[in-house]
Amino acid sequence: MSDTVDSPPTSTAPADASTVQRLKPNAVGLVGVLFMAVATAAPITAMVGNVPISVGFGNGAYAPAGYMVATIVLTLFAVGYAAMSRHITATGAFYGYISHGLGRIVGLGAGFLTALAYMVFEASLVGIFSFFGEDLLNTFFGVHIPWIILALAMLAVNAILSYFDINLAAKVLGILLITEIAMLTLLAVSVLATGGGPQGWSWGSLNPLNGFHSLSGTVTGASGSPIAVAGSAGVGLFFAFWSWVGFESSAMYGEESKDPKKIIPIAVLSSVIGIGVFYVLVSWLAIVGTGPDNAVALAQDSNTAGEIFFLPVREHLGVWAVDMFHILLMTGSFACGLAFHNCAARYIYAIGREDVIPGMRKTLGAAHSVHGSPHIAGFIQTGVATVIVVFFAVTGRDPYTGLYGLMALLGTTAIMIVQALAAFAVISYFHVQKQHPETANWFRTLVAPLLGGLGMLYVIYLLAKNASFAAGTASTDWVFHAIPYVVGVVGIGGIALAVILRVRSPRRYSQLGRVVLQEAHER
Repeated sequence: MSDTVDSPPTSTAPADASTVQRLKPNAVGLVGVLFMAVATAAPITAMVGNVPISVGFGNGAYAPAGYMVATIVLTLFAVGYAAMSRHITATGAFYGYISHGLGRIVGLGAGFLTALAYMVFEASLVGIFSFFGEDLLNTFFGVHIPWIILALAMLAVNAILSYFDINLAAKVLGILLITEIAMLTLLAVSVLATGGGPQGWSWGSLNPLNGFHSLSGTVTGASGSPIAVAGSAGVGLFFAFWSWVGFESSAMYGEESKDPKKIIPIAVLSSVIGIGVFYVLVSWLAIVGTGPDNAVALAQDSNTAGEIFFLPVREHLGVWAVDMFHILLMTGSFACGLAFHNCAARYIYAIGREDVIPGMRKTLGAAHSVHGSPHIAGFIQTGVATVIVVFFAVTGRDPYTGLYGLMALLGTTAIMIVQALAAFAVISYFHVQKQHPETANWFRTLVAPLLGGLGMLYVIYLLAKNASFAAGTASTDWVFHAIPYVVGVVGIGGIALAVILRVRSPRRYSQLGRVVLQEAHER
């Protein structure tokens, strides 16, 4: 197998494809790709961290319905995304897809935004890992280690693991992912085995129409006194969608996977549907096990919100299981951060090997001669994430509300924009450009991505509307207010660079988003 560069619709031929380095072929199978894709969604962190917010300030007991709505919208998006992956196999998945569907100029802007998202996502997960780790060590062993020490340790481990063969990282992620999924499954099974919870089965939680229901009314608190509650369906839906961020990363492992045209579409669809069904069932059974009204009451206070999960776990499985949940919150955050490190390194590598700036192909775009990893891009990513983490530490910001919360918002803003563009790129590629008519289909490549793209635009609206709430106490931080400007500057910067290359260096411009595998047949 070898890389090739698309022949562009210009008179200038692209550079010799033989000068382009590639990542290790046939390095990972379907299971490995799934592990890395699902790890970016961080199931246990998404459930314990996001469901209580949706319950307390969004849809109330109907939070699982919000997750069902997100499953439907993201599946529609994934249908078109998977169709594109059958024909374009490249490490810079979004970057390549959008470049082919909407053009090189929009594509490079999207590539810059995707790289930004994955770069800050690693720093974000380092923050929550350090927060959970500091609390865990203090609670279990009475040892206090400053969070920045734990953060730097995680950054170092990520750099080492990503330096070697991708299979090493996949195995580490697989072990951690299986343990957190096993514990969440034990919670769900224990509720089913004990016949439900104290306030019935809450079947309305599974009606997707209730995902648009806003919490209101009163519930009885632990003291027996009524508590007035109110929420916004938009908040619940936003946190439901937020729980999926990263599932789309499966496509970027195409060049390293076995039989990518078969494996990647399966990984894309099975990850989004599998995660969705799992999220709906686990969130529903956690609420049932706690009791719908009890869950809403507990979610009003951040100090008790986690009890929506810990209460049924403690009652049905014992204290050991609660302790295991606390451990897995830390290890799950680590797994997610490692997965995002791999994503960021591959996007930096994908843009670098196209030699957008002279010399990048031999540095950022270089693959390790033995391990076939994007080792230089990986170290650059470690450097960027380290600068972000150290900045938050020396300025006295909190690793949870500051580093985790703000960087997650920044990354989510960027990646949602790119996902919407990717959905519309599918429509353009198959139905405007008339590429691969054998794959084009009225539903798979037109209606599904159209509905998915519109759904993404709605999520972007929800994000803009509820950003201050999502940021919590960090909403007064100047970093929070800078997020729209950072996203704008990076996206427009990529577009401007593409325009400059088109005018001043047609050869380099012609290569944008065009380094793909030979098997992809994109000439």
